[in-house]
Amino acid sequence: MGVLVREMADADAEMDDEQGEVLSFTVPETGIDRLDVWLTGPCEGFSRARIQGLMKAGRVKVNGAPALRGSAKTRPGDIVTLEIPPPVPAEPEPEDIPLSIVFEDADILVVDKPAGLVVHPAPGHLSGTLVNALLHHCPDLSGIGGVARPGIVHRLDQDTSGLIIVAKSQRAMDVLTRAFASHANIRKTYLALVHGTPSPREGRLENLIGRCPFDRKKMAVVERNGKVAVTNYRVLGQANGLTRVECRIETGRTHQIRVHMASTLGCPIAGDAVYGRPGWDKKLTPVPRRQLLHAWKLELKHPVTREPLAFEAPLPADFRPFTSTGPS
Repeated sequence: MGVLVREMADADAEMDDEQGEVLSFTVPETGIDRLDVWLTGPCEGFSRARIQGLMKAGRVKVNGAPALRGSAKTRPGDIVTLEIPPPVPAEPEPEDIPLSIVFEDADILVVDKPAGLVVHPAPGHLSGTLVNALLHHCPDLSGIGGVARPGIVHRLDQDTSGLIIVAKSQRAMDVLTRAFASHANIRKTYLALVHGTPSPREGRLENLIGRCPFDRKKMAVVERNGKVAVTNYRVLGQANGLTRVECRIETGRTHQIRVHMASTLGCPIAGDAVYGRPGWDKKLTPVPRRQLLHAWKLELKHPVTREPLAFEAPLPADFRPFTSTGPS
């Protein structure tokens, strides 16, 4: 049947980049007649019709190119990948989880999310998320923007702390979804603590970010099959072995700042288990227990009143040893 490899998608992926399980096969030396029929063998429980449906959705690829028909041509040694969409989660349940509320009115809620809190239920995190907490705090939130992710218009990685805005009305949901998609009238500023010193000390990073071709659990700067990512950065200072960098993003790609700091500038964020340098982290006091990235400031127009709003989240405790003079 060929070689089978299973990979699990990164739980921190952006909403438009999420995927489920990816199965990888190698076409045997004896060759195959029809791809859809052959895949029903190693894909236990999948009917031919189910395979064909995945093909039409572009989720079956041969050597990276979509195989849209069951009769797609293959050769011995070709790599066939099949992406299984994540299961649709059940409706989240309200949970009494404390929230650090920065602002709230009838239409929006701004929360200072602590590191470690997952934004919405996903495989491996079916409860104990921000959404579960929001449903307890706002019983009328259910269904706004969808059952699985009520009120969620943007997100932060699990181990990134800071500001996140939630829509409490459908009108606010519609306006904010469009605003975050285009980044019109949205200004998001992060504080990153990095190893080394970016050179130059201020600049604009613009390139394509997509799935790493060698490790689909990671993102990478790519030459094709990626999305434009723009980060404006500025060095603010240094303390206790780390450099404070202000990052203002114009796009919201998966792991954007983490990839730009590590790959483009060569200054990985301290404590980043995926893109960082564990050996360098161990020399710090204290040793970071998560990536030191904080969604620091958020500026936007109110989705209903159009009033200009500006919020700032105080630096969390694990930043303080490395920000002895503050971020400004």
